[in-house]
Amino acid sequence: AGQVSDYIGARALLSSLPNVDWLLGDRGYDADWFRDALKDKGIRPCIPGRKQRKTPVKYDQRRYKRRNRIEIMFGRLKDWRRVATRYDRCPKVFLSAIALAAIVIYWL
Repeated sequence: AGQVSDYIGARALLSSLPNVDWLLGDRGYDADWFRDALKDKGIRPCIPGRKQRKTPVKYDQRRYKRRNRIEIMFGRLKDWRRVATRYDRCPKVFLSAIALAAIVIYWL
C-alpha cells in the first residue's frame, strides 16, 4: 500500500542482500533496527536520519549525494514500457528485458 513505510518491505529483503560494503537509502529507511541489522551483516548504512529524530545520525553526505545516479538509472529503465509495466510474468524473462534495456541505454 502507498502508506506503508519503505523499511517494512526492506525487512523481507534483508536476508537476501548480497555482500556489499555500503547500502545507500533515503530517509524512508531510517530505523534503528534496520541500521543494526545492516551492521550485523557487515554493511555500513548511508541513510540520513528523519527530521523528527531527536539525535542526529552521521552518514557520508558525499556518498549520499551520488545516490542520484541510481535514481537516474531507474528512471531511464522506466522509459522502456515493457520494464515499467512489467509485461513479463516470468522472472527470468523480466530480468533479461532489464538487461537488454540497460545495455541499450549504456551504449546510447
